[in-house]
Amino acid sequence: MSFLASLSSLPPAGRPDRVAVAIERWQDRIADTPWAERAASLIADPTGYALITAIFGNSPYLTESWLAESETIFRLIDTGPDRTMAEILGAINDGLAAQDTMIVARELRRAKRQAALVTAIADIGGVWSLEQVTEILSDLASRALDCAAGHALALLRVRKGEEMSPELIETSRRGLVILGMGKLGARELNYSSDIDIIVLYDADRVVPQIMALMEYSLTEVYVKATRTLVKLLHERDADGYVFRTDLRLRPDPASTPLAMSVLSAETYYETVGQNWERAAMIKARPVAGDIDAGLLFLKNLRPYIWRKHLDFAAIQDIHSIKRQIHAHKGGGDIAVYGHNVKVGRGGIREIEFFAQTQQLIWGGRDPAVRVSGTIPALYALVNAGRVQKATADELAAIYRYLRKVEHRLQMVEDQQTHSLPNDRDGLERIAAFLDEGSAEAFEAHLMKTFGRVQDIYADLFEEAPTLSASGSLVFTGIENDPDTIATLSGMGYRDGPRVSETVRGWHHGRIRATRSTRARELLTELMPALLAAFGKTPDPDGAFGRFDTFLSNLPAGVQLFSLLYSNPQLLDTLAEVMGAAPALADYLGRHPRLLDGLLADTTAVGRDGLANDLTRQLDEANSYEEALDLVRRWTGDRRFQAGLALLRGTMTPEAGGIHLSNVAEVVIAALLAPVEAAFQQVHGEVPGGRFAVIAYGKLGARELSPTSDLDLVFLYDFAEGAEQSNGTKPLPPSLYFQRLGQRLISALTALTAEGELYQVDMRLRPSGNKGPVASEFAGFIRYQREEAWTWEHMALTRARPVAGDADLQSEIETVRQSLLTAPRDTSKLLLDIADMRRRVARERPGNDPFDIKDRPGGLVDVEFIAQFLMLSHARKHPGLLSGHTSEAFEKLGAAGILPLDKAERLARGSRLWQAVQSMLRLMSLPGRFDPDTAPADLKRALARGAQHSDFAALQKDMADTAATVRAIWDHLIEQPAAFLAAEAKED
Repeated sequence: MSFLASLSSLPPAGRPDRVAVAIERWQDRIADTPWAERAASLIADPTGYALITAIFGNSPYLTESWLAESETIFRLIDTGPDRTMAEILGAINDGLAAQDTMIVARELRRAKRQAALVTAIADIGGVWSLEQVTEILSDLASRALDCAAGHALALLRVRKGEEMSPELIETSRRGLVILGMGKLGARELNYSSDIDIIVLYDADRVVPQIMALMEYSLTEVYVKATRTLVKLLHERDADGYVFRTDLRLRPDPASTPLAMSVLSAETYYETVGQNWERAAMIKARPVAGDIDAGLLFLKNLRPYIWRKHLDFAAIQDIHSIKRQIHAHKGGGDIAVYGHNVKVGRGGIREIEFFAQTQQLIWGGRDPAVRVSGTIPALYALVNAGRVQKATADELAAIYRYLRKVEHRLQMVEDQQTHSLPNDRDGLERIAAFLDEGSAEAFEAHLMKTFGRVQDIYADLFEEAPTLSASGSLVFTGIENDPDTIATLSGMGYRDGPRVSETVRGWHHGRIRATRSTRARELLTELMPALLAAFGKTPDPDGAFGRFDTFLSNLPAGVQLFSLLYSNPQLLDTLAEVMGAAPALADYLGRHPRLLDGLLADTTAVGRDGLANDLTRQLDEANSYEEALDLVRRWTGDRRFQAGLALLRGTMTPEAGGIHLSNVAEVVIAALLAPVEAAFQQVHGEVPGGRFAVIAYGKLGARELSPTSDLDLVFLYDFAEGAEQSNGTKPLPPSLYFQRLGQRLISALTALTAEGELYQVDMRLRPSGNKGPVASEFAGFIRYQREEAWTWEHMALTRARPVAGDADLQSEIETVRQSLLTAPRDTSKLLLDIADMRRRVARERPGNDPFDIKDRPGGLVDVEFIAQFLMLSHARKHPGLLSGHTSEAFEKLGAAGILPLDKAERLARGSRLWQAVQSMLRLMSLPGRFDPDTAPADLKRALARGAQHSDFAALQKDMADTAATVRAIWDHLIEQPAAFLAAEAKED
């Protein structure tokens, strides 16, 4: 039978108007050649004209190929596709590979064009089956790779003085492994497919001449050759291109060279290889280079690909991947216009995945299912009793049909596309190319086909619940999935590609936490919930980035992922820390050992308990430097635990202030001892010398927040007549205690490997920053009695000794009480405080409702009211004195100095402002807090920290409190001060 007689069911022209034009162009091109007369006969033949119409009326790419390859057309007609293709493939040999690079490139491109034309005609004409078409295309790719690889390696040897020859080509390929992956590996290459390859080398098989290229490492030799190979096949010129080449299926492509040793590849797969890579390796096949070396490599990988025992953890991971793809039964819509027949719902990928997942599950026990092709795999599973034959028959028929649709889409313009046209005219043309009749009939056929595949595919894991209801979250493979990026965007992430790439890096085992198989399996299961939790935070990208830092610092991940898997509520807490409290997240990232604290109820430990705990740990320190690091680590842990409790609402901000103040107080005392000891080893002691630390501000008031500085003052005294210390390097007393104070400041503020401890503010000492670091006690008393400003006595209400000589501390407290209970000019006090508040308002008007400190009716007003009343009445009521503002108001109310209702409202206002300020600082919010733009979760956390049911209730309470405090301020201070000022002006 002649070739034309073998043609059947040739499709009509989708664009009939193009046929006559193309025929005329063909005839013009061959007018003066031997092919002119034969062309006329072919056009006159009904079958020949039908073939010409099928090509010219449907595919611009095939039309141009036909016009350029008249000789190939008539060779095909004369000898048939099998012989013609054998001649085309036979010309791609070592003799061609030994030619000049330009000749190799040109001939490979011509061979590709000829093969594409012959294959398309045999396919369209129904002469070849799908399997024959894909096998021929796969053989073409294998030969082209073998030729290009041999040429690329031989070029390196030629530059060393060897002569190019077919024998040189042959020996150069020794030890080179080129694995065909995906459709190339399975001999299922589609019409315009990229070719996915992995390039390896086996150093034990490489010929000495390649090993002798010593100006390069062996890896560099093969990377250079790989680049040349890709350029030969990939670059497009006047003759077109050979194959687009993709190397991204190699182990961890983001961090490995284009070519790597087989040993490195084996190590990767055996240690961090993922289940999707196991699935990919099912289709792997040596396609070029040293085939024996490639077969040996795959043999060594069998235990990785095919696990001997049914691994239910792996099955769970496979289920998770499937559910991430979000193809659960009945879910999602199937469309035709624009639908991707490869990866869309009900498409080719689902049929492939149907087979591959079951091969992974059962292949370890049954070698018979270890086949690479999709259709052979379906029937191998039938023979193994894992798939019903009727199901396999139906899926095989659908697979062949969808591959046919895919090929016609690609034949039109030789594009690597899998998507159906978006418009009706385009769908009509593809329907014609497939001989499907009308667009309506084609659409109905596709809808039925896609729906049937989806039903069968969904039944594979019918009982497995979906992992994500928000969309597709796919992190397998080597590139970002567009639907995944869209899903991440919908979750609130601004930089979805970065998130996706980071997650893929985790799955590749680029961090220690994900290098075990079990860790990656658990991570796969957790990922949708994890991303959803971070997506609910005020800053999803920031929260995710901080979690990445945290994860990267873990020595292993199984414990964390198991903990999150067993305690879903922990995930929300972790996300809240990462999203709402950056400082806590950063600390957790550096100290992941604190993870268990996320599960525990953090309760405040008393000062004595804290002191005992720190002392026990300091006993383990072997040096002063080690003690500094230990104190920083201990303090950071306590601050983290307190911050976490504040964030979760298990500790009130007021209790948190007391707890954090106790921590700081214990730290100061604990550091002072080794600082003094080290100092005394060099400078000795001052006779009768005593040193003490006074805490002011928030520490003095026991209202410390997680980010507060320490306001400190150092006092000392010594025996009368003492002139210097008694050490090997004696110092006069004043200089001795200045330097001791400086050493303590350094111990508190120095940045070590464990980070920062505290910032220290010394501005409240006599003479402020201009004065000496430490003040003599007698001079301090004299200054406070004779020179101190009103604001300094106000500050003294919040001061208390916290460390140093016990007797000196006691004396300091006695003097403090004496100073604060001394007779006082109330009018002057009133005028000074009112004036001070007005100056503060001019510099910091506090117009923002969330400027907690300076807003009218805010923290400054509350504290000034308390300090005014204490200083005014302490002489008669010394028991009023309290650095803790809310406690001071309670005492003022109990003493009858303030009406109880006002005292209660002021105490409550103090607690509210402290709570809101503490939460804002805990969240490390940069700049102004804007409730109109702040995320709902952040506002919810802020309200919870301030013990309010919701943010609206908090806002109302803040407004009411500010108005109440301001009214009391006006009544107690502003109006009386204005009256006194007016009287003074009249006098």
